Amino acid sequence: MYFMKTFIELIWQPWKEVIEMVLDEKVAVQVDKLKKLTIERRRFLHAYPEPGWTEFHTAAFAAKILTNLGYAVSLGDAVLNPEKMMGVPEEAILKEAARQAIKNGAKAEFVDQMAGGKTGIMAVFKFALPGPVVALRFDMDSNDVCEAQTEDHRPYKCGFGSKKNGAMHACGHDGHTAVGLTVAQVLMSLKDELAGTIKLIFQPAEEGVRGARAMTASGIVDDVDYMLGAHFGFKMKHTGQVACDVTGFLATSKYDAEFIGIPAHAGAAPEAGRNALLAAACATLNLHAISRHSDGASRINVGSLVAGSGRNIIGDKAVLKLETRGATSKINQYMAGEALRIIKAAAAMYDVKLKIREVGSAAGGSNTPELSKKVQMVAERLAIFDDIVPTADFGASEDFSYYMERVQKKGGQAAYMMVGADLAAGHHDSYFDFDETALDYAAKLLSSVTAQLLTDKFIEKV
Repeated sequence: MYFMKTFIELIWQPWKEVIEMVLDEKVAVQVDKLKKLTIERRRFLHAYPEPGWTEFHTAAFAAKILTNLGYAVSLGDAVLNPEKMMGVPEEAILKEAARQAIKNGAKAEFVDQMAGGKTGIMAVFKFALPGPVVALRFDMDSNDVCEAQTEDHRPYKCGFGSKKNGAMHACGHDGHTAVGLTVAQVLMSLKDELAGTIKLIFQPAEEGVRGARAMTASGIVDDVDYMLGAHFGFKMKHTGQVACDVTGFLATSKYDAEFIGIPAHAGAAPEAGRNALLAAACATLNLHAISRHSDGASRINVGSLVAGSGRNIIGDKAVLKLETRGATSKINQYMAGEALRIIKAAAAMYDVKLKIREVGSAAGGSNTPELSKKVQMVAERLAIFDDIVPTADFGASEDFSYYMERVQKKGGQAAYMMVGADLAAGHHDSYFDFDETALDYAAKLLSSVTAQLLTDKFIEKV
C-alpha cells in the first residue's frame, strides 16, 4: 500500500504542477490584455480622491463594473455594521460628497444605498462546483493631502492629478482598487475552471484604521477559508520586490479626548474656573508614564494637544489626540485600558467634563504560515519578481488585521503581501506616485494565488 501511494504521488505531483502552470498562463494572458485598462482605471480614480467614509464615487464606480461582470454586489448596511464605524465625518460633509459623486457620474442608485458614509461594497460569485470561500480586501480611500502641481510630478504633468483640493491618493489605494477590478475580471474569465466562492471586498476608510472593524463586524468574512490582502510599496520600495509572509501587525487604538471646563478670569476669580487645560496636560504626562508590557512591544503617543482660550482666562477647553499600539491585541487592550483610566482620572482630578471618541483601531497579527508559503510558491512560479522576500516585519498598523484576526479565529487562513513599486516620494507625501508596472505584478500574483486556492481541492478530487 505504501509503494502504491508513493507511486501515485510521483505521477500526480508533476501533473498538478502542469495544471497550476497552465492556470498561471491563462491568468497572465488575461492580465496582459487588461493592462491598459488597469492603468486607465488607476488614473481615473487618482483624479477623484475621496477620504475615508466619503468614497461614494469610487465605490459606485467599482459597483457598476462588478455588477456588469456578473457579480452579486452588496453595499452599505448589507456589508458593514454602522455601530462600529469610527471617525465618520459630519453629516454635511457626507451629503456634499455624495452630491459631488453623482455630479461626477456616480450612479444615484448606488450612492443612495451608501447614505451616511456606508461606502463599503462586496462582490460575490459562486462557481458551479463546491469549494472554499476565498476573500480579497482592496482599500479605496485617499489621504488628506494637497497634491503637488508641478511639472516634475507625473500625475499633474500627465493630466490625472487630483481634482479635489486637499485630497490625494498619496498611498496607492487608487492602484489597489484598480487591481481589484482587474482581478475580478480575470477570475470571471476563468469561472468554468474554478470551484467555490469568491468575495471581493472594497473597503472604505483604511487611513486612520477606521473602516475594517465595521465591515468585519457585519459577519461578511465569517465563512471565509482564505483571506488575502496586499499593499504597494511600504517596505518593498522597488518594482520587482514582493514580501509573501508579513508579520508583526501592531494592534492600535486611536482616541480624541475633549476636556470641558469652566472659564474664569485668571486674576480676578481663578477659583471660579475649572481648568481643562491642566487636566489635559496632566493626562498627557501620565499617559507617557504607562508601564510598558512585558509580553511584547507597546506604544503610546499624544500627537496633538490644543487647549485654552487666552492668556488671562482659566483654560476651559482642551482636545487631546492620542494612540496606543501593541504587538498583540491583548497588549494593546492593556495600553488602551490604562490610557482611558488615566484620562478619566485627570478629568476627575480637575473636576471637568470629558468626552472620549474612539476614532480608529486595528488588531494585531501575522500571516498564516501555510498560506504565506503557498503565496511564495506562486510568486516563484510566476517568474516575474526578481526579489522575493520570504518574511517581512510590518511594524505598524493596518486594519486588514481585523479580517486576518477574525478569519484565523474561525479556523481559516489569512495572508497579506507587500508588492514592491518604485516610489516617486514616500507614502502620504504630496509628490507620491508609483511605478504602474506594479499594477501588473499585483494583479497576476493575486489572481494566480486566488485561482489556485479555488482549484486545489477540486484538482485533488479529479
